[in-house]
Amino acid sequence: MAKEIIRFLILFVVLTVAQAVVFNHLCLFNVAVPLVFIYFIIKLPVNLSVNWTMTVSFLLGLTVDIFSNTQGVNALACTVLAAVRLPLLRLYFPREDDMANPDPSLQTLGPGVYMKYLVTMVTAYCTLFFLIEAFTFHLWLLMLARIVASSLLTFVILLAFDSITAKIR
Repeated sequence: MAKEIIRFLILFVVLTVAQAVVFNHLCLFNVAVPLVFIYFIIKLPVNLSVNWTMTVSFLLGLTVDIFSNTQGVNALACTVLAAVRLPLLRLYFPREDDMANPDPSLQTLGPGVYMKYLVTMVTAYCTLFFLIEAFTFHLWLLMLARIVASSLLTFVILLAFDSITAKIR
């Protein structure tokens, strides 16, 4: 148990620092921004209570907001993403009893289910983030382009992260 807490604490710090130092300064074609820190929320164990998940996700979003100067946008989007995480996972993986390991990954869920889960989570977060950030539908085409491009870029990076972390264990 203590080993898992330390592992998630390290993941929290590494992803927050990586987002603040590297990924906040990347913007492809002035549209796509990688939001890789949500990998922490995606990797939280399924058996973790919803209250803990939402609290930790809020703290993650607040920490990124502090470093990114985004006035609570990430905190709100992370909290909502944490609230819908289990229902989204149950869409693709109906019973928690079948999971031997409560850690969602390529190995535990299988490639098809995990990729659907990852795409849904990333798209949901990017949609929430850019809707909250814009808070208007005035430039809806630009916002739609940002959602699609950022979702695609974040999905590819998170899939690479998952492949790397699977080999480390």
